[in-house]
Amino acid sequence: MLNDINPHAINFYSQLRKGLRIKLEMSNDSDFYYECREEFNALITSGKGYTRRAAELFYFLNRTGYNGLCRFNKQGLFNVPFGSYKKINYISDFSAYQKIFENWTFTIGDFQSVAIEKAAFIYADPPYDVYFTQYAKEGFGWEDQVRLAEWLAKHKGPVVLSNQATDRIVSLYRALGFRLSFLDAPRMISCTGNRAKVAEVVATRGI
Repeated sequence: MLNDINPHAINFYSQLRKGLRIKLEMSNDSDFYYECREEFNALITSGKGYTRRAAELFYFLNRTGYNGLCRFNKQGLFNVPFGSYKKINYISDFSAYQKIFENWTFTIGDFQSVAIEKAAFIYADPPYDVYFTQYAKEGFGWEDQVRLAEWLAKHKGPVVLSNQATDRIVSLYRALGFRLSFLDAPRMISCTGNRAKVAEVVATRGI
């Protein structure tokens, strides 16, 4: 099972399960990018954000937008600017994923809404504890980080969580009895373009 608060990410995975083949003629061009962004947002506002066409546009925009960001405003519209990459390797045929995902369940919503068996293994990958939290229109602030940590601490099965190793994240999971390990993770996505490695924490329970 894969759950996410961002419906467009889940729509993309759902389309992969159907054997997505992108028909959009993808081009690393600024004018074309903004035309596609406008079309994608028009699909969202018209209630057609969960279609194959929306998945095609979501993939193109995510690959072409600035620094790999996936960001939506409070109205739920995609607002990442053009990325200005020298070269982008686009993929058009995702049919190989159809077999892989045929037995997966994809759900959309807050993590606490997910029906999870008591002994199930959970891997949680929330947004980093940083200023940027607008991965979806709902946002994900410090109160949500605390709510997630407390929810995971109550789960009876094995749990793994990864996040940026800020002082308050480390203190939060340590206080809840998680075992912590640390690593330097490459920063592949950044709102500033900074590619320096960051300290990441992996918190585990029941493993």
